[in-house]
Amino acid sequence: MTILTDTPTAPGPTATNSVRLPPRRTRLRGIPLSYLWCELRRPMRRSNLIFNLALPAVLYLALFRAGPSDANLPGGNFALWMMIGIAVYGSAAASTSAAASIAMEKASGWMRTMRLTPLSTAGYVLTKIAGAMTMSILPVGVAGLLGLLTGARGTAAAWACGLVGAWASSAIFSALGLAIGLALRAEVVIHVPGLVITALAFLGNLFIPLSGTMLTIGRFTPMYGAATIARWGLTGGSSFSADHDSLGWAVVNAACWLVGFALWAARRFTKSTGRV
Repeated sequence: MTILTDTPTAPGPTATNSVRLPPRRTRLRGIPLSYLWCELRRPMRRSNLIFNLALPAVLYLALFRAGPSDANLPGGNFALWMMIGIAVYGSAAASTSAAASIAMEKASGWMRTMRLTPLSTAGYVLTKIAGAMTMSILPVGVAGLLGLLTGARGTAAAWACGLVGAWASSAIFSALGLAIGLALRAEVVIHVPGLVITALAFLGNLFIPLSGTMLTIGRFTPMYGAATIARWGLTGGSSFSADHDSLGWAVVNAACWLVGFALWAARRFTKSTGRV
């Protein structure tokens, strides 16, 4: 005999009325394109445009005829040598000032807001560097146009290596600008990038051909490796003095400064947000 009861049966594992949990948020990897697009849409300050475009143009026009009378380079003339140097300088100045604007975000409290997002430290630093590198395309283009209009002559390889190398070098100085912006107060950062980049440009053999002790010192500065790589298609390692530049040393120089500045920026970002 079977006894029937009205006691309800508890739903088992196969019940259909289970609660669906929201998906777990994960930290973004690499460069988030939406955040990069927001970075590129920021309006540039008029003062930055003047400094990043007008100053390199004035320097080039003042210096492109100031080379040695016997200046003979394998891939072109002295005007092209100077144009590439000014392109590296303009690219570095634009990328450094663009990346250093992060100081304003830190002062306004935006860095604390970053703790609430899934954006990783590496993703944030890479996005800032990519945005600043994009800003450096304009001064490189202006330098190239001035070179065409003023008689800069060289092989196609020298032109391509010079312009692409000048733009690629902005990665180093984007990381530098990011580190400076995170390390200093906003009211101080406004004046620092221009002074730092101009001093490094003189030491890095960008404006005037260096020799002797000054060239030896310059080989250890961030600008030297970037300028040597950009000018390699023009010079092939030769210089206006008896010294010969090493492409291997230039690559090591650029790589070490890039890694060093990027690690410095990541460390400062971690301290500013309390994130790892």
